[in-house]
Amino acid sequence: QVQLVESGGGLVQPGGSLRLSCAASGAIFSIYHMAWYRQAPGKERELVALIASTGGTNYADAVKGRFTISRDNAKNTMTLQMNSLKPEDTAVYYCNARNAWSNSAYWGQGTQVTVSS
Repeated sequence: QVQLVESGGGLVQPGGSLRLSCAASGAIFSIYHMAWYRQAPGKERELVALIASTGGTNYADAVKGRFTISRDNAKNTMTLQMNSLKPEDTAVYYCNARNAWSNSAYWGQGTQVTVSS
């Protein structure tokens, strides 16, 4: 069982930056693909960024060039650096972990990001 705890959400003005963190426990972190998803009101949950167990990354077109995902396997943490934030980035952001071997997946509780002036 993997426990995921997100932090770092909040209110920021357009053009500003936020850094989200996801702390994992209960498993061997390095064998998990990690990802950030987001869900805006009235919309489906969507993939924002993914970092594989090997370190490879992938981003949604909407955030390319603005967001950076990273992981620290020694500290069992993943971060999402979000720059040049736009109102359309407003959503609840969720941390996701997927076992590279078994495909079992786990979710954090989510953290609210609001971009507004």
